[in-house]
Amino acid sequence: MGHSRFRRSIVHVNATLARVVGDEEGMSTAEYAIGTIAAAAFGAILYTVVTGDNIVSALTGIIGKALNTSVG
Repeated sequence: MGHSRFRRSIVHVNATLARVVGDEEGMSTAEYAIGTIAAAAFGAILYTVVTGDNIVSALTGIIGKALNTSVG
């Protein structure tokens, strides 16, 4: 999944959550269910991105550079 497609997905999930959560007056059970599913989907996407090999490798590299930097 490309970065722009991922960003569009996040924007769509955030917009859906804002619509569902923004106006609590008169929300039906179906709207709560949609909001819950959207939040779970966002969490799954975020978990997949954070635990992906590229992110883990990048963070390991950054931490390694920080630990090996000499101040002098």
